Parts: sequence; C-alpha cells; structure tokens
Amino acid sequence: MLKNYFKTAFRRLIRNRNYTVINIAGLAVGIAVCMMIFIIIQFHTSFDNFHAQKKRIYRVLTEYHRADAAGISYGKNVPFPLPTSLKTAFPQIEQVVPVYASHNDEFQVLDDNGTPVKNFKEQNGVFYTEPSFFSLFDFPLLAGTYASLKDPNNVLLTKEIAETYFGDWKTAMGKTIKLTGTYRIGAGLFQFPPIVLRVSGVLATIPANTDFPLKMVVAYGTDFTGDKQYGFAQPGWNGTAPDFGCYVLLPPTISANNFNQQLRAYARKVQSPDNKDNYIVQPLHAVHYDTQTGNYSNKTISQELLNVLWLIAAFILLIACVNFINLSTAQAVNRAKEVGVRKVLGSNKSQLQIQFITETFLIVISAVLLAAVITLLALPAVNQFLELSLSFNLGNNPAIILFLLAVTMVVTALAGFYPSIVLSHFNPVNALKSKLTVNTTKGVSLRRGLVVFQFIIAQALIIGTLIIVQQMKYFMNQPLGFDKDAIVNVPFRPNNSGGKLTDYLKQQLLSVNGVQAVSFSSNTPVEDDNEMWTTLKFNHAVKETGFQAITKFADTGYVSTYTLQLVAGRNLQPSGMTREFLVNESLVKSLGFKNPEDILNKEISIMGGVITCPVVGVLKDFHNRSFRHNLAPLIITTNNTMYRQVAIKLATTHLASTMQSVKKIWEQTFPDYVYEYKFLDDKIASFYKQENQLSTLYTIFAAIAIFLSCLGLYGLASFMAVQRIKEVGIRKVLGATVGNIVYLFSKEFILLIVIAFVIAAPLTWYFMHQWLQDYVYRIHISWWLFAVGGLAALIIALFTISFQAIKVAIANPAQSLRTE
Repeated sequence: MLKNYFKTAFRRLIRNRNYTVINIAGLAVGIAVCMMIFIIIQFHTSFDNFHAQKKRIYRVLTEYHRADAAGISYGKNVPFPLPTSLKTAFPQIEQVVPVYASHNDEFQVLDDNGTPVKNFKEQNGVFYTEPSFFSLFDFPLLAGTYASLKDPNNVLLTKEIAETYFGDWKTAMGKTIKLTGTYRIGAGLFQFPPIVLRVSGVLATIPANTDFPLKMVVAYGTDFTGDKQYGFAQPGWNGTAPDFGCYVLLPPTISANNFNQQLRAYARKVQSPDNKDNYIVQPLHAVHYDTQTGNYSNKTISQELLNVLWLIAAFILLIACVNFINLSTAQAVNRAKEVGVRKVLGSNKSQLQIQFITETFLIVISAVLLAAVITLLALPAVNQFLELSLSFNLGNNPAIILFLLAVTMVVTALAGFYPSIVLSHFNPVNALKSKLTVNTTKGVSLRRGLVVFQFIIAQALIIGTLIIVQQMKYFMNQPLGFDKDAIVNVPFRPNNSGGKLTDYLKQQLLSVNGVQAVSFSSNTPVEDDNEMWTTLKFNHAVKETGFQAITKFADTGYVSTYTLQLVAGRNLQPSGMTREFLVNESLVKSLGFKNPEDILNKEISIMGGVITCPVVGVLKDFHNRSFRHNLAPLIITTNNTMYRQVAIKLATTHLASTMQSVKKIWEQTFPDYVYEYKFLDDKIASFYKQENQLSTLYTIFAAIAIFLSCLGLYGLASFMAVQRIKEVGIRKVLGATVGNIVYLFSKEFILLIVIAFVIAAPLTWYFMHQWLQDYVYRIHISWWLFAVGGLAALIIALFTISFQAIKVAIANPAQSLRTE
C-alpha cells in the first residue's frame, strides 16, 4: 500500500512538472536560508565550549563609574598589578592568569648562527601569558611543554605559524626568532634592544570557534608586555593598556555573585578613596556575546541579533510553506475530478490525505536535497563575506542531520496538512460536476490571509533594510571634526632612540613629492576599542575627578596633519617627553568650565600622579570614538616612546607613485620590517563592519522574502484564474477590455498588500527604533522610507500578478464558455 502511495505521488509530480519545479524551488530556497542561518548561529554559540572547565572560567572586567551621562561602563583591560594582587588577596582562587594581546609585531626568523633569514609581521594573535593559562583553556600541544613559559624569552607557536616560519612544524623546536629588529638613520644602522625568543613548544591547530586567536604565546616575563610597551616604568592601579586582561578559575564552592561582592570590597582597599571603579567577573560563555566590551578575536555577536536571525529563519521557512499551500490549493480545481473518481471507487478521507501528504513529502525531500546543494555552493561566499569558518560537514556535525530531519518533518506537516484536508473533503458529486466553491470566513479566505502574512514579513525586511542602509550612510557622511581623506597610517614599534628615529623618518618622508604632512602618535584621532583611559586630578585637587579621559600621545604635527581646530591657547611645543597638555572641549565642560580659556595654564595630573602638566591649548570637539558612543574627554601630549604609528597626509594626485616612494623609504629605514599601511577612511569604515554585513544580509533576506512571496502570489493568482475563468469569459463577451480584466484581478491583491503594509509599518518602526537606540548618533526614521518600501513591494507584486491576469484576459472566451 505504501509503495502505491509513493508510485502514484511520483507519477503525479512528474506529470505536473511546472507545479513541482516551482514548489521544490520555493521550499529549497527557504530551507537553504534556514540551514545557513542555523549553521551561523551554531558556530557563534559554540565559542569556547570545548574547554573542560568552561563553567568555572571567568574574565575580570573593570567597572567604570563616571559622573557624566555615560554612567557605568565596562572594560576588558585591568590595572597591571591586578593579577598578582588577586593571587595574594584571594588564595581560594584556583588560578589567576594575566593575558596581554599584542599587535603589529615584527619578527625575524634566525638561522642556527643567529643570522636573520626571513621577516614576518603579525597584526594580531601574539599573546603574553603564564603556563597557568593552559590550566584554564584546553589548547593541546604537539611538542614541548607549557611549563617552558615560566622562563622569559620562550615562545609557543601554533602548527600553522611554525610551518609558515620554518617549513615543517616538527623542525621548529629549539629554533629562534627575534622580536622587532633594526632601523637605519642615514649610513648608520641601529638596533632595538634585542629580544630573541626560543621556540619551546608547538600548539595544535587553534579552533576557529574561540575568542583566543592564538598564533604565538610568549612567556609573560618577556619584554614588551603591556606595561613596558605603554611606557609604565612603575605600573600602578591607574595604568591600563588595551587588551591587557585577567582570567580566573573559581572553585565550585564560590559563585560569581559572591565573588563580585568580595571584589567590590577589594577594589575599595587597593584604589584611592575618590576612585569609584570596581572589578567584576564575567562568565566565559558571555564573552562572545558582549558587543560593548569586546574580546580578543574582535568577533562578537549580541544575543538579540541571534534571536533576530532565528526569527528571520522561521519567517522565511513559513513563507516557503505558505507558497506550497497556495500552489497546492490552486491545483485543487484541476484535481477535483481525480478526487471524485477516487471517492466513488472507495477511497476514504484518510487514504486521500495520506496520498497528498506523500506527495508533499517527496517534494520536501527533493527541496531538502537541493537546499543542501545550495548551502554547499553558497558557504564559501558566506565565509568570505562574514569572515567566519563555517562548514557543512554531515559526518562531523550530526546536529545538521537532526536539523534537516526536523525541517523535513515540520515542513511536511505545515505545508501538507491543510492542502490534504481541503482536497480530501471535496464532495464527489460536485467534484465530478466541476461545481466547487471557495469557502471564506467573513470574506477573507485563509489563502488571502497567508498572502498578507507573507507580505508583512517581506515589507518589514525591505523597510528595515532601508533604515539600516540610511544609518550606514549617516555614519559614513557625518562630519568627524577632523580630516580623514588621503591619510595613510603605518604602524611601528615604540623605540628608545629619543627623537633621532622619528626626526629622521619625518625628514625623509616630507622630501617625497606628494607627501603634505607627517605626524607620529600613539593612535589616530578616532578609535573604536584601542584607547588608553586614565583617571585625573585637576589643578592640585586632593580627589580625582568623577570621570576618566582618553590619553593620546602625539607630536606637534598631529594637529595640522589631521586638521584639528584650536579654540583656545596654542599647539604643543616640540618635546620628546611629556611636558604639556592639549585637551578637548568635552573635558573642559566635564570640569565645569564654560569658556575654554579658563582652563589654560591649569595643571592636570594623570596616571595616579605619575604625569603632571599644564594645559596649553583646547581643541574643538571631534569624534574620538565610533558613533555608538558619546564624545569622550581627551588629553593629547608628547612622548616619543609612546608613538606606535606615523600618519602621512598625501596629495590626491599621483597617489600610486607617492606610495611607492613612501614604501621605499620605509624599507630602507626598517630593513627588518614588513611594510604595511592602512588608509584612515578604511579604518573608520571597519568600525561599522558588522552593520555593513547586517545591511547586506538583510538585503538578501528581503530579496528572498519578496521572491518567495511572489511565488505565493503566483499561486493565489493561479487559483483565482481557474476559479473565475468562466466569469472572465462572460465579461469579455459583454465587452470588457484586457485592462478591465487585469484591474479586476489586481485590485484584490492591491488591497491585500495595503493591509500587509498597514500591519508591517508600525511593527518595523518599533523594532528599528529600538535598534537605533544602540547608537548615540542616529538617523530620524523618515516617512519616505516606509513609502519606498511599500511601493517597492506593490510594484513587484503587481508585476507577478499581471502575468496570470494578462494570460486570462487574452484567452479566447469561446473556449472557457463552450461547456455551458
């Protein structure tokens, strides 16, 4: 019996190829989108789940209490003494691990005689930590020991880095690499303090789903840890650096809430009385979803976004199921006589329902197989676009198999149940006489309600995408308060040569035709998550201020290179040391001054009193952080040991030749360095990479939703065309034109789309308004965005409907009326 069901269903589907192809294509696209979103969500929810002690691992965060509107915020950077102090203050903690993630590191591979043979640069992935790091986190070794990190100047390499540097990871053990290198001033060759690292271990391939993208792990006692790199000769509780963090392993008997209470009391003891900042612990499983604080991988995703992706997947799948229902019921009239004959010959409702569900099952299975092929083909492009390492491997990921089985059963039930009920309940007498009617409830059929549902989702996605695109344009076009055009930033290591290196390099670069200005600094005017924050005391006050300020180190050319505006006082004077401060208007306002001139010549003390200097100038406010945040109080001062990049302002003519000349000078000056650069406007655009990705994804989802909704419209239009074919014939005989017939069909669908728009518009406004609240600087949601979204959906829908409407309108009425 079961074999007969499948045989009959297969023959039926082959006989109605167009119907079968449309249904399979619609379901396949919906299932493929759903499957892709499932793989993305599964990847993000798996981050650092492979560590055996994951439930007891916590990250220590600094809880900043500010007197301004920012209120409480959190940072992943902690004071340098914190890890050591925690070990003493809390002996019950099983492990305390300091972690410093370095950036833009230059390396040289040395041969057995200590001669450099290759140069490499690692923008990220170089971590300084202790052997206890591997007591918390499970990153297996292929060779060597974790204990080797107890001794300075030892390094563990990952298998991939070992192969890149030495050809074969098995030969890397015992080899040496040198951190930084030499620089050349004129005919003289100078060397940074040599830091030679010995390879004492090789780590296995680091999983892609971790927020610790390890490439090298350097012994923590080695030079260039966070405190030394950022110039803290005597690091104290007021000194922090970006990406210097701390992880702890709590015993099972201590809860996070209990330990946080202890940390608050501990913070009061170690900090100055006027410092209200606290320390709290954050569970490891929450790190990947903390979009505000960030992590070492710079890959975060909010739980809210994951929920939105789940919702979109569900809606896309529902739209695909709705299409199937509409197309199946559109075929009802064509199958009426078949149902009548089957019933006359003895088939009951249950047998007919099983027959129709079997047909649905075959379509769904075919759609699932096609969706798997689509997913396999699309996955490389998705990986490249989202910068992820997603895989569609059924053997290694049984969850995908379970997901596909669940989708198959759910879609078969959703898409097959209603059509089977409708078709199996036909009256055999009416069916054989072709006297079928469309049942409605209060004038609105279920099929029309399903079309309204489809277009609610489609229009919501279209309008939401338009709002995201407008917000991104606002980001890109909003004045920043400084010049970002044609400025190239080239990173390099801090040095202890005084001003000799920077002076020489600046002189050489300015001699290049097309280079307009050069400035050395710790970072650019705007940063997203790479700032040094410091507490401060103003004008010999006993207590610290109730806010922190960003501190940037820059030479005197910083103001002119970035075209910053002075509103009071003067620019910094040339100096290799820290002697005077520039501040911004936000800091002036935070201190309670109305006029910028009032702060001039007043002293500010930063970093716990380590640095005290007078204010000599006030800069007009510029955006020193991304548009997600308010303007922050800012201090700029000189100190050539803190400069980590050079900004080069270029003329826009002959840009390629100018860049070649800059590269030549750089390679001559730094023969051991790998030359890399980044344009400032590209860097600023990267702050909003996730928003750009979302914008593209939502555009794709909106296009798919419209495509599937139009398939549903096509199904309903087909159904109406069959139902009203004799009505159209009579109207044509009585003089109706093709335009009259097209209008007759279109007006009902226009009403359905308008109803969908009326429901979708307020829902979209509410959710997009909530999304915009995450940004301090945001657009106002204009009415025209809704008008464009609704009009686009209407035009696409009418184009779809017109195909069936025109087909019916131009048909010969004699053929439709000849049976009367």
